Amino acid sequence: MINPLIKAAFARRMQEVERFRQRPAEVQHEQLERLLKKGAETAFGRDHGLGSRNAGGESGGGGNLIEKFQARVPVRDYEEFFPYIERARRGERDVLWPGETRWFARSSGTTGSKSKYIPVTRDSLADSHLRGPKDCIAFNVERYPGTGVWGGKTLTLGGSRRIEREGENALTGDLSAILIENIPPLANHWRVPRKKTALLPDFEQKVERICRECAAKDVRSLAGVPSWNLVMLRRMLDHTGVSNLLEVWPRLELFIHGGVNFAPYRDVYRQLIPSDGMHYMETYNASEGFFGVADDFGEDMLLMLDYGMFYEFLPITHLHDPSRAVPIEGVREGVNYAMIITSSGGLWRYLIGDTVVFTSTDPYRIRISGRTRQYINAFGEEIIVDNAERAVWIACRDTGAEVAEYTAAPVFMEIDSKGGHQWIVEFTREPEGGVRAFAAALDRALQEVNSDYEAKRWKDTTLVAPVVTAVPPGTFMRWMASRDRTGGQNKVPRLANDRQYADDLLSIMGYDELRITEEEVCI
Repeated sequence: MINPLIKAAFARRMQEVERFRQRPAEVQHEQLERLLKKGAETAFGRDHGLGSRNAGGESGGGGNLIEKFQARVPVRDYEEFFPYIERARRGERDVLWPGETRWFARSSGTTGSKSKYIPVTRDSLADSHLRGPKDCIAFNVERYPGTGVWGGKTLTLGGSRRIEREGENALTGDLSAILIENIPPLANHWRVPRKKTALLPDFEQKVERICRECAAKDVRSLAGVPSWNLVMLRRMLDHTGVSNLLEVWPRLELFIHGGVNFAPYRDVYRQLIPSDGMHYMETYNASEGFFGVADDFGEDMLLMLDYGMFYEFLPITHLHDPSRAVPIEGVREGVNYAMIITSSGGLWRYLIGDTVVFTSTDPYRIRISGRTRQYINAFGEEIIVDNAERAVWIACRDTGAEVAEYTAAPVFMEIDSKGGHQWIVEFTREPEGGVRAFAAALDRALQEVNSDYEAKRWKDTTLVAPVVTAVPPGTFMRWMASRDRTGGQNKVPRLANDRQYADDLLSIMGYDELRITEEEVCI
Protein backbone atom coordinates (compact mmCIF):
# COMPACT_ATOMS: atom_id res chain seq x y z
CA MET A 1 0.00 0.00 0.00
CA ILE A 2 2.98 2.31 0.37
CA ASN A 3 3.18 3.39 -3.29
CA PRO A 4 -0.38 4.80 -3.52
CA LEU A 5 0.19 6.61 -0.23
CA ILE A 6 3.47 8.12 -1.46
CA LYS A 7 1.89 9.07 -4.78
CA ALA A 8 -0.99 10.78 -2.96
CA ALA A 9 1.43 12.57 -0.65
CA PHE A 10 3.34 13.95 -3.62
CA ALA A 11 0.29 14.81 -5.75
CA ARG A 12 0.53 18.51 -4.97
CA ARG A 13 4.26 18.49 -5.66
CA MET A 14 3.69 16.92 -9.07
CA GLN A 15 1.21 19.71 -9.83
CA GLU A 16 3.94 22.24 -9.00
CA VAL A 17 6.36 20.45 -11.31
CA GLU A 18 3.76 20.49 -14.07
CA ARG A 19 3.30 24.22 -13.54
CA PHE A 20 6.95 25.05 -14.16
CA ARG A 21 6.96 22.70 -17.13
CA GLN A 22 4.08 24.68 -18.62
CA ARG A 23 5.00 28.19 -17.40
CA PRO A 24 8.77 28.18 -16.93
CA ALA A 25 9.46 31.90 -17.42
CA GLU A 26 6.76 32.90 -14.96
CA VAL A 27 8.11 30.56 -12.28
CA GLN A 28 11.66 31.79 -12.81
CA HIS A 29 10.53 35.42 -12.48
CA GLU A 30 8.87 34.52 -9.18
CA GLN A 31 12.08 32.91 -7.98
CA LEU A 32 14.08 36.02 -8.81
CA GLU A 33 11.60 38.31 -7.04
CA ARG A 34 11.85 36.24 -3.87
CA LEU A 35 15.65 36.13 -4.03
CA LEU A 36 15.91 39.88 -4.51
CA LYS A 37 13.59 40.56 -1.59
CA LYS A 38 15.77 38.40 0.66
CA GLY A 39 19.03 39.70 -0.77
CA ALA A 40 18.13 43.32 -0.08
CA GLU A 41 18.69 42.60 3.63
CA THR A 42 22.35 41.59 3.14
CA ALA A 43 25.70 43.32 2.81
CA PHE A 44 25.91 42.08 -0.77
CA GLY A 45 22.46 43.46 -1.44
CA ARG A 46 23.38 46.88 -0.08
CA ASP A 47 26.60 46.91 -2.09
CA HIS A 48 24.63 46.24 -5.26
CA GLY A 49 21.42 48.10 -4.53
CA LEU A 50 19.22 45.02 -4.62
CA GLY A 51 16.51 46.77 -2.64
CA SER A 52 16.23 49.73 -4.99
CA ARG A 53 13.60 50.09 -7.68
CA ASN A 54 16.35 50.26 -10.30
CA ALA A 55 17.49 46.75 -9.34
CA GLY A 56 14.01 45.30 -9.73
CA GLY A 57 14.10 44.57 -6.02
CA GLU A 58 10.51 45.64 -5.47
CA SER A 59 7.70 43.40 -6.62
CA GLY A 60 5.93 44.45 -9.76
CA GLY A 61 9.15 44.95 -11.68
CA GLY A 62 7.45 43.47 -14.72
CA GLY A 63 9.36 42.54 -17.84
CA ASN A 64 12.36 44.67 -16.87
CA LEU A 65 13.05 42.77 -13.65
CA ILE A 66 15.82 40.63 -15.13
CA GLU A 67 17.41 43.49 -17.07
CA LYS A 68 17.55 45.67 -13.94
CA PHE A 69 19.08 42.87 -11.94
CA GLN A 70 21.70 42.14 -14.60
CA ALA A 71 22.64 45.81 -14.79
CA ARG A 72 23.31 45.95 -11.04
CA VAL A 73 25.07 42.65 -10.41
CA PRO A 74 28.07 41.45 -12.45
CA VAL A 75 28.74 37.80 -13.25
CA ARG A 76 31.37 36.40 -10.88
CA ASP A 77 33.38 33.20 -10.48
CA TYR A 78 34.63 31.82 -7.16
CA GLU A 79 37.78 33.94 -6.96
CA GLU A 80 35.77 37.12 -7.41
CA PHE A 81 33.18 35.97 -4.89
CA PHE A 82 35.77 34.85 -2.34
CA PRO A 83 35.88 38.03 -0.17
CA TYR A 84 32.16 37.79 0.58
CA ILE A 85 32.38 34.08 1.36
CA GLU A 86 35.31 34.64 3.71
CA ARG A 87 33.33 37.24 5.66
CA ALA A 88 30.51 34.73 6.09
CA ARG A 89 32.95 31.99 7.14
CA ARG A 90 34.35 34.27 9.83
CA GLY A 91 30.88 34.43 11.36
CA GLU A 92 29.64 37.77 10.03
CA ARG A 93 25.86 37.76 9.67
CA ASP A 94 23.79 38.95 6.71
CA VAL A 95 26.67 38.91 4.24
CA LEU A 96 25.26 36.98 1.28
CA TRP A 97 21.97 35.77 2.77
CA PRO A 98 19.97 36.90 5.79
CA GLY A 99 21.15 35.56 9.11
CA GLU A 100 24.19 33.45 9.88
CA THR A 101 25.54 30.91 7.40
CA ARG A 102 27.05 28.02 9.34
CA TRP A 103 27.55 25.33 6.70
CA PHE A 104 30.11 25.45 3.89
CA ALA A 105 30.50 22.64 1.37
CA ARG A 106 34.15 22.09 0.62
CA SER A 107 35.13 21.14 -2.90
CA SER A 108 37.99 21.75 -5.32
CA GLY A 109 38.47 22.98 -8.83
CA THR A 110 39.25 26.63 -8.26
CA THR A 111 42.33 28.17 -9.82
CA GLY A 112 43.34 30.26 -6.84
CA SER A 113 43.33 27.74 -4.00
CA LYS A 114 43.34 24.04 -3.18
CA SER A 115 39.72 24.08 -2.01
CA LYS A 116 36.67 26.28 -2.32
CA TYR A 117 33.94 26.76 0.24
CA ILE A 118 30.37 27.03 -1.02
CA PRO A 119 27.84 28.48 1.45
CA VAL A 120 24.93 26.19 2.32
CA THR A 121 22.15 28.10 4.06
CA ARG A 122 19.07 26.77 5.81
CA ASP A 123 16.98 28.06 2.92
CA SER A 124 19.16 26.39 0.27
CA LEU A 125 18.93 23.10 2.17
CA ALA A 126 15.13 23.30 2.22
CA ASP A 127 14.69 24.79 -1.26
CA SER A 128 17.19 22.69 -3.15
CA HIS A 129 19.53 20.16 -1.55
CA LEU A 130 16.89 18.27 0.43
CA ARG A 131 14.06 18.88 -2.01
CA GLY A 132 15.80 17.13 -4.89
CA PRO A 133 15.89 13.68 -3.24
CA LYS A 134 12.19 14.00 -2.38
CA ASP A 135 11.41 14.68 -6.02
CA CYS A 136 13.42 11.59 -7.01
CA ILE A 137 11.01 9.57 -4.86
CA ALA A 138 8.02 11.23 -6.51
CA PHE A 139 9.33 10.70 -10.04
CA ASN A 140 10.17 7.06 -9.37
CA VAL A 141 6.68 6.25 -8.09
CA GLU A 142 5.14 8.22 -10.96
CA ARG A 143 7.18 6.36 -13.56
CA TYR A 144 7.04 2.90 -11.98
CA PRO A 145 3.81 2.59 -9.94
CA GLY A 146 4.68 -0.96 -8.95
CA THR A 147 8.11 -0.10 -7.56
CA GLY A 148 9.12 -1.85 -4.37
CA VAL A 149 11.95 0.55 -3.54
CA TRP A 150 10.25 2.28 -0.65
CA GLY A 151 9.56 -0.97 1.19
CA GLY A 152 13.28 -1.45 1.75
CA LYS A 153 16.46 0.52 2.40
CA THR A 154 18.47 3.02 0.36
CA LEU A 155 22.23 2.62 0.67
CA THR A 156 23.76 6.08 0.44
CA LEU A 157 27.50 6.38 0.01
CA GLY A 158 28.81 9.88 0.62
CA GLY A 159 32.25 11.41 0.65
CA SER A 160 34.94 10.93 3.26
CA ARG A 161 35.63 14.45 4.45
CA ARG A 162 34.25 14.81 7.95
CA ILE A 163 32.61 17.95 9.26
CA GLU A 164 35.21 20.31 10.68
CA ARG A 165 34.71 23.42 12.77
CA GLU A 166 36.46 26.58 11.56
CA GLY A 167 36.41 29.59 13.81
CA GLU A 168 33.55 29.91 16.28
CA ASN A 169 30.63 28.72 14.19
CA ALA A 170 31.57 27.76 10.59
CA LEU A 171 31.25 24.07 9.78
CA THR A 172 32.84 22.66 6.60
CA GLY A 173 32.82 19.27 4.97
CA ASP A 174 31.60 17.27 1.99
CA LEU A 175 28.14 18.21 0.82
CA SER A 176 27.08 14.62 1.50
CA ALA A 177 28.19 14.94 5.13
CA ILE A 178 26.29 18.21 5.48
CA LEU A 179 23.16 16.57 4.10
CA ILE A 180 23.48 13.62 6.49
CA GLU A 181 23.71 16.06 9.39
CA ASN A 182 20.57 17.86 8.22
CA ILE A 183 18.41 15.00 6.93
CA PRO A 184 14.93 14.79 8.51
CA PRO A 185 14.92 12.12 11.26
CA LEU A 186 12.13 10.14 9.55
CA ALA A 187 14.30 9.65 6.45
CA ASN A 188 16.76 7.62 8.51
CA HIS A 189 14.16 4.84 8.60
CA TRP A 190 14.91 4.18 4.92
CA ARG A 191 18.61 5.03 4.83
CA VAL A 192 21.66 2.87 5.51
CA PRO A 193 24.42 2.75 6.71
CA ARG A 194 24.26 4.16 10.22
CA LYS A 195 25.11 7.83 10.53
CA LYS A 196 28.31 7.03 12.44
CA THR A 197 29.47 4.80 9.60
CA ALA A 198 28.39 7.19 6.87
CA LEU A 199 30.53 9.97 8.38
CA LEU A 200 33.72 7.94 8.83
CA PRO A 201 36.63 9.88 7.26
CA ASP A 202 38.62 6.75 6.34
CA PHE A 203 37.01 5.47 3.14
CA GLU A 204 38.38 1.93 3.42
CA GLN A 205 37.13 1.63 6.98
CA LYS A 206 33.77 3.02 5.91
CA VAL A 207 33.40 0.52 3.07
CA GLU A 208 34.39 -2.36 5.34
CA ARG A 209 31.75 -1.36 7.88
CA ILE A 210 29.14 -0.87 5.18
CA CYS A 211 29.75 -4.42 4.02
CA ARG A 212 29.27 -5.75 7.55
CA GLU A 213 26.24 -3.57 8.29
CA CYS A 214 24.38 -3.77 5.00
CA ALA A 215 24.99 -7.21 3.47
CA ALA A 216 22.00 -8.62 5.37
CA LYS A 217 19.78 -5.53 4.93
CA ASP A 218 16.94 -5.33 2.44
CA VAL A 219 18.68 -2.81 0.19
CA ARG A 220 16.52 -1.88 -2.78
CA SER A 221 18.19 1.29 -4.01
CA LEU A 222 21.60 2.94 -4.12
CA ALA A 223 22.53 6.62 -4.15
CA GLY A 224 25.86 8.30 -4.81
CA VAL A 225 28.69 8.84 -7.28
CA PRO A 226 29.20 5.93 -9.73
CA SER A 227 32.96 5.66 -9.21
CA TRP A 228 32.82 5.61 -5.39
CA ASN A 229 29.89 3.20 -5.39
CA LEU A 230 31.70 0.86 -7.75
CA VAL A 231 34.56 0.50 -5.26
CA MET A 232 32.09 -0.27 -2.48
CA LEU A 233 30.04 -2.73 -4.56
CA ARG A 234 33.12 -4.69 -5.60
CA ARG A 235 34.09 -4.93 -1.95
CA MET A 236 30.61 -6.22 -1.16
CA LEU A 237 31.08 -9.03 -3.69
CA ASP A 238 34.38 -9.94 -2.06
CA HIS A 239 32.83 -9.76 1.40
CA THR A 240 29.90 -12.02 0.54
CA GLY A 241 31.67 -14.30 -1.96
CA VAL A 242 28.85 -14.05 -4.53
CA SER A 243 29.04 -13.41 -8.26
CA ASN A 244 26.61 -10.48 -8.55
CA LEU A 245 24.75 -8.07 -6.30
CA LEU A 246 21.33 -9.60 -6.85
CA GLU A 247 22.55 -12.52 -4.74
CA VAL A 248 23.09 -10.03 -1.91
CA TRP A 249 20.12 -7.75 -2.49
CA PRO A 250 17.56 -9.57 -4.69
CA ARG A 251 15.12 -6.64 -4.67
CA LEU A 252 17.67 -4.04 -5.81
CA GLU A 253 16.06 -1.93 -8.54
CA LEU A 254 17.23 1.70 -8.48
CA PHE A 255 20.49 3.66 -8.56
CA ILE A 256 20.18 7.44 -8.14
CA HIS A 257 23.53 8.77 -9.30
CA GLY A 258 25.37 11.95 -10.20
CA GLY A 259 28.70 13.71 -9.95
CA VAL A 260 30.46 12.13 -12.93
CA ASN A 261 29.46 10.92 -16.37
CA PHE A 262 27.72 7.56 -15.97
CA ALA A 263 28.30 6.32 -19.54
CA PRO A 264 31.74 4.72 -18.90
CA TYR A 265 30.30 2.81 -15.93
CA ARG A 266 27.02 1.60 -17.43
CA ASP A 267 28.29 -1.76 -18.73
CA VAL A 268 30.13 -2.51 -15.49
CA TYR A 269 26.98 -1.89 -13.46
CA ARG A 270 25.01 -4.16 -15.76
CA GLN A 271 27.50 -6.91 -15.05
CA LEU A 272 27.26 -6.30 -11.32
CA ILE A 273 23.45 -6.05 -11.37
CA PRO A 274 22.22 -8.29 -14.21
CA SER A 275 18.55 -7.33 -14.12
CA ASP A 276 16.20 -5.77 -16.68
CA GLY A 277 14.30 -4.36 -13.71
CA MET A 278 17.27 -2.24 -12.56
CA HIS A 279 16.71 1.45 -13.25
CA TYR A 280 19.18 4.34 -13.25
CA MET A 281 18.17 7.92 -12.45
CA GLU A 282 20.72 10.64 -13.14
CA THR A 283 20.73 13.78 -11.02
CA TYR A 284 22.60 17.04 -11.24
CA ASN A 285 23.49 17.78 -7.65
CA ALA A 286 26.44 20.02 -6.85
CA SER A 287 27.72 21.91 -3.83
CA GLU A 288 25.98 24.99 -5.22
CA GLY A 289 22.57 23.32 -5.47
CA PHE A 290 20.41 20.54 -6.84
CA PHE A 291 19.69 21.48 -10.46
CA GLY A 292 18.28 18.59 -12.45
CA VAL A 293 16.65 15.15 -12.35
CA ALA A 294 16.13 12.61 -15.13
CA ASP A 295 12.43 12.44 -14.30
CA ASP A 296 11.73 10.12 -17.24
CA PHE A 297 14.83 7.95 -16.52
CA GLY A 298 16.34 8.98 -19.85
CA GLU A 299 19.75 10.47 -20.55
CA ASP A 300 18.62 14.08 -20.18
CA MET A 301 17.56 15.88 -17.01
CA LEU A 302 14.60 18.11 -16.30
CA LEU A 303 15.91 21.49 -15.13
CA MET A 304 14.24 22.12 -11.78
CA LEU A 305 12.97 25.69 -11.95
CA ASP A 306 11.47 26.18 -8.47
CA TYR A 307 14.38 25.22 -6.22
CA GLY A 308 15.14 28.70 -4.89
CA MET A 309 17.26 29.25 -7.97
CA PHE A 310 17.29 31.76 -10.82
CA TYR A 311 19.21 30.60 -13.89
CA GLU A 312 21.05 32.40 -16.64
CA PHE A 313 22.96 30.85 -19.51
CA LEU A 314 26.00 32.28 -21.27
CA PRO A 315 26.97 30.80 -24.66
CA ILE A 316 30.41 29.29 -24.26
CA THR A 317 31.48 31.04 -27.45
CA HIS A 318 30.91 34.35 -25.59
CA LEU A 319 32.33 33.30 -22.24
CA HIS A 320 34.22 36.57 -21.87
CA ASP A 321 31.16 38.70 -22.62
CA PRO A 322 28.70 38.23 -19.72
CA SER A 323 26.30 40.68 -21.35
CA ARG A 324 25.33 37.79 -23.65
CA ALA A 325 23.83 35.81 -20.73
CA VAL A 326 20.15 35.00 -21.20
CA PRO A 327 17.38 33.75 -18.87
CA ILE A 328 15.60 30.47 -19.44
CA GLU A 329 13.28 31.88 -22.11
CA GLY A 330 16.27 32.95 -24.20
CA VAL A 331 18.05 29.60 -24.60
CA ARG A 332 18.15 27.48 -27.74
CA GLU A 333 18.58 23.74 -28.16
CA GLY A 334 22.03 22.47 -29.09
CA VAL A 335 23.99 25.51 -27.86
CA ASN A 336 26.73 24.94 -25.29
CA TYR A 337 26.07 27.26 -22.34
CA ALA A 338 27.98 28.12 -19.19
CA MET A 339 25.50 28.08 -16.33
CA ILE A 340 25.07 31.09 -14.04
CA ILE A 341 23.00 30.82 -10.86
CA THR A 342 21.47 33.12 -8.28
CA SER A 343 20.39 31.06 -5.29
CA SER A 344 19.03 31.02 -1.76
CA GLY A 345 22.51 29.87 -0.79
CA GLY A 346 23.61 33.48 -1.25
CA LEU A 347 25.28 33.05 -4.64
CA TRP A 348 24.52 35.99 -6.95
CA ARG A 349 25.08 35.62 -10.69
CA TYR A 350 27.64 32.97 -9.86
CA LEU A 351 29.44 31.20 -12.72
CA ILE A 352 29.61 27.67 -11.37
CA GLY A 353 31.98 26.37 -14.05
CA ASP A 354 29.69 23.74 -15.58
CA THR A 355 28.46 23.82 -19.15
CA VAL A 356 25.14 22.40 -20.31
CA VAL A 357 23.32 21.82 -23.57
CA PHE A 358 19.54 22.02 -23.82
CA THR A 359 18.12 18.98 -25.55
CA SER A 360 14.54 20.28 -25.18
CA THR A 361 12.84 23.58 -24.39
CA ASP A 362 9.36 22.10 -23.86
CA PRO A 363 9.98 21.19 -21.11
CA TYR A 364 13.51 22.41 -20.43
CA ARG A 365 15.85 19.43 -20.39
CA ILE A 366 19.61 19.59 -20.15
CA ARG A 367 22.66 17.43 -20.53
CA ILE A 368 25.92 18.30 -18.76
CA SER A 369 28.44 18.98 -21.50
CA GLY A 370 31.56 19.70 -19.49
CA ARG A 371 33.32 22.56 -17.76
CA THR A 372 34.17 26.06 -18.82
CA ARG A 373 37.80 24.98 -18.63
CA GLN A 374 39.61 21.82 -19.67
CA TYR A 375 39.28 19.30 -16.88
CA ILE A 376 39.27 15.67 -15.77
CA ASN A 377 36.37 14.69 -13.54
CA ALA A 378 35.87 11.01 -14.30
CA PHE A 379 35.95 10.02 -10.63
CA GLY A 380 34.95 13.24 -8.87
CA GLU A 381 38.52 14.57 -8.74
CA GLU A 382 37.87 17.82 -10.67
CA ILE A 383 41.37 18.34 -12.05
CA ILE A 384 41.54 21.60 -14.01
CA VAL A 385 44.33 22.93 -16.22
CA ASP A 386 45.69 25.18 -13.50
CA ASN A 387 46.10 22.14 -11.21
CA ALA A 388 47.84 20.24 -14.01
CA GLU A 389 50.22 23.06 -14.90
CA ARG A 390 51.23 23.58 -11.29
CA ALA A 391 51.70 19.85 -10.67
CA VAL A 392 53.85 19.38 -13.81
CA TRP A 393 55.98 22.37 -12.80
CA ILE A 394 56.52 20.90 -9.31
CA ALA A 395 57.34 17.45 -10.75
CA CYS A 396 59.88 19.02 -13.12
CA ARG A 397 61.42 20.98 -10.26
CA ASP A 398 61.69 17.90 -8.07
CA THR A 399 63.13 15.60 -10.74
CA GLY A 400 65.16 17.99 -12.88
CA ALA A 401 63.02 17.22 -15.91
CA GLU A 402 61.91 19.48 -18.73
CA VAL A 403 58.60 18.89 -20.47
CA ALA A 404 57.90 20.00 -24.02
CA GLU A 405 54.26 18.92 -24.26
CA TYR A 406 51.78 16.79 -22.39
CA THR A 407 48.14 15.77 -22.25
CA ALA A 408 46.21 13.74 -19.70
CA ALA A 409 43.10 11.57 -19.78
CA PRO A 410 41.24 9.17 -17.50
CA VAL A 411 41.55 5.40 -17.63
CA PHE A 412 38.09 4.21 -16.66
CA MET A 413 37.31 1.51 -14.14
CA GLU A 414 36.45 -1.97 -15.33
CA ILE A 415 34.94 -4.76 -13.31
CA ASP A 416 38.39 -6.10 -12.38
CA SER A 417 40.48 -2.90 -12.41
CA LYS A 418 40.54 0.47 -10.73
CA GLY A 419 40.55 3.82 -12.43
CA GLY A 420 43.34 6.31 -12.82
CA HIS A 421 44.94 8.88 -15.08
CA GLN A 422 47.30 8.53 -17.99
CA TRP A 423 49.71 11.38 -18.67
CA ILE A 424 51.33 11.34 -22.09
CA VAL A 425 54.51 13.40 -21.81
CA GLU A 426 57.19 14.51 -24.26
CA PHE A 427 60.38 15.31 -22.35
CA THR A 428 63.14 17.59 -23.58
CA ARG A 429 65.19 16.55 -20.55
CA GLU A 430 64.61 13.18 -18.93
CA PRO A 431 63.75 13.16 -15.20
CA GLU A 432 66.36 12.03 -12.72
CA GLY A 433 65.33 8.60 -11.55
CA GLY A 434 63.36 7.93 -14.71
CA VAL A 435 59.70 8.19 -15.62
CA ARG A 436 58.64 6.37 -12.44
CA ALA A 437 60.18 9.14 -10.30
CA PHE A 438 58.41 11.79 -12.38
CA ALA A 439 55.08 10.00 -12.01
CA ALA A 440 55.49 9.81 -8.23
CA ALA A 441 56.38 13.51 -8.04
CA LEU A 442 53.41 14.38 -10.24
CA ASP A 443 51.09 12.34 -8.02
CA ARG A 444 52.33 14.08 -4.87
CA ALA A 445 51.96 17.50 -6.48
CA LEU A 446 48.40 16.83 -7.64
CA GLN A 447 47.45 15.83 -4.11
CA GLU A 448 49.03 19.02 -2.87
CA VAL A 449 47.12 21.33 -5.19
CA ASN A 450 43.75 19.54 -5.35
CA SER A 451 41.94 18.24 -2.27
CA ASP A 452 39.41 16.14 -4.21
CA TYR A 453 42.19 14.32 -6.07
CA GLU A 454 43.90 13.80 -2.72
CA ALA A 455 40.73 12.22 -1.30
CA LYS A 456 40.29 9.89 -4.28
CA ARG A 457 43.93 8.76 -4.05
CA TRP A 458 43.67 7.91 -0.33
CA LYS A 459 44.88 4.30 -0.06
CA ASP A 460 44.16 3.77 -3.77
CA THR A 461 40.44 3.53 -2.97
CA THR A 462 39.09 5.18 -6.13
CA LEU A 463 42.21 6.25 -8.05
CA VAL A 464 45.51 4.44 -8.37
CA ALA A 465 48.74 6.33 -9.03
CA PRO A 466 48.96 7.99 -12.43
CA VAL A 467 50.72 6.29 -15.32
CA VAL A 468 53.16 8.47 -17.26
CA THR A 469 53.69 7.48 -20.88
CA ALA A 470 56.86 9.04 -22.28
CA VAL A 471 56.84 9.59 -26.04
CA PRO A 472 59.76 10.45 -28.39
CA PRO A 473 60.54 14.05 -29.40
CA GLY A 474 58.29 15.33 -32.14
CA THR A 475 55.33 13.09 -31.27
CA PHE A 476 52.99 15.92 -30.37
CA MET A 477 53.97 17.89 -33.45
CA ARG A 478 53.15 14.90 -35.65
CA TRP A 479 49.84 14.44 -33.85
CA MET A 480 48.84 18.09 -34.21
CA ALA A 481 49.79 18.00 -37.90
CA SER A 482 47.64 14.92 -38.40
CA ARG A 483 44.70 16.92 -37.00
CA ASP A 484 45.55 19.98 -39.11
CA ARG A 485 46.20 21.90 -35.91
CA THR A 486 49.69 23.31 -36.44
CA GLY A 487 50.55 26.99 -35.96
CA GLY A 488 50.63 29.41 -33.08
CA GLN A 489 46.85 29.62 -32.68
CA ASN A 490 46.56 25.90 -31.97
CA LYS A 491 47.48 24.47 -28.61
CA VAL A 492 47.78 20.94 -27.36
CA PRO A 493 44.71 20.16 -25.19
CA ARG A 494 46.10 19.57 -21.72
CA LEU A 495 43.16 17.71 -20.17
CA ALA A 496 40.14 15.81 -21.42
CA ASN A 497 37.41 13.97 -19.57
CA ASP A 498 37.39 11.19 -22.15
CA ARG A 499 40.07 9.29 -24.06
CA GLN A 500 39.55 10.75 -27.52
CA TYR A 501 42.75 12.82 -27.59
CA ALA A 502 44.88 10.30 -25.70
CA ASP A 503 43.87 7.34 -27.84
CA ASP A 504 44.27 9.34 -31.04
CA LEU A 505 47.75 10.46 -29.99
CA LEU A 506 48.81 6.94 -29.02
CA SER A 507 47.43 5.49 -32.24
CA ILE A 508 50.01 7.34 -34.30
CA MET A 509 52.62 5.47 -32.23
CA GLY A 510 50.92 2.15 -32.92
CA TYR A 511 49.93 1.83 -29.27
CA ASP A 512 46.19 1.31 -29.03
CA GLU A 513 45.32 0.26 -25.50
CA LEU A 514 46.36 0.96 -21.94
CA ARG A 515 45.24 -0.42 -18.64
CA ILE A 516 46.45 0.99 -15.36
CA THR A 517 49.21 -1.11 -13.83
CA GLU A 518 51.96 -0.44 -11.35
CA GLU A 519 54.49 -0.07 -14.17
CA GLU A 520 55.09 3.13 -16.07
CA VAL A 521 54.85 2.92 -19.85
CA CYS A 522 57.61 4.22 -22.08
CA ILE A 523 57.36 4.21 -25.87
